[in-house]
Amino acid sequence: MTPTRLFEGRRVLVFGIANERSIAWGIAQALHEQGASFIITYAGEVLEKRVRPLAESINAELILPCDVTDDEQVERCFEQIREKWDGIDVLVHAIAFANREDLEGRFIDTSRAGFLMAQEISVFSLVHLAHHAAPLLQQRRGNIVTMSYYGSEKVVTNYNVMGVAKAALESSVRYLAADLGPDGIRVNAISAGPIKTLAASGIRGFKGILSAVEAKTPMRRNVTQADVGNAAVFLCSDLAAGVTGEILYVDSGYNIMGL
Repeated sequence: MTPTRLFEGRRVLVFGIANERSIAWGIAQALHEQGASFIITYAGEVLEKRVRPLAESINAELILPCDVTDDEQVERCFEQIREKWDGIDVLVHAIAFANREDLEGRFIDTSRAGFLMAQEISVFSLVHLAHHAAPLLQQRRGNIVTMSYYGSEKVVTNYNVMGVAKAALESSVRYLAADLGPDGIRVNAISAGPIKTLAASGIRGFKGILSAVEAKTPMRRNVTQADVGNAAVFLCSDLAAGVTGEILYVDSGYNIMGL
């Protein structure tokens, strides 16, 4: 007898896939293995060339453009989603961006424009997408999962303005969980250890971070896309029905270590 898959008949909306190395793609793969159906978005024509083949490989029902800084495009995206689906079980938010120059040198030298951009794309996008998705999530008592990193709590060299953005993101998770909980919607974040992604390539010295973390973690290894994807399966499933407003660490235990 074939065991029932956890996400059979469930609908997942994904923001943040850039290529096959993206954490969002690892989450999508894990949920696909559990039977989920998908709508996948992409940010711009350049990324479409990378994202569309991935989305097609998991039989996405819609593949839509969505620049989260463009209110009209976000609205058009959700209009198409509402035409296709009358409810959503999971919203995956894995969007973050900061100018490369604001990830180097001293945090005190961050530009106004760079600070605001990092906050808008990395933090406000979660709030904005949650606002649009909430009526659909409410229909199926769904949940939202977003991606954070330990640089939200501790100073990480060359993470700078993104660390401040991730701190704001984690706070937003708690406030959204409080707002949406009465509607049966859960909101959580995964704080993943460093993974070699397109976004990570913008951090100077990232290879050194990977080596240092691997040497220090209790498990003596870095985490993978699959590790994060499997954690997302748990967090977005009924197995975590009593969990909301939390930051789940998937970092081989790095966050528990001191000197």
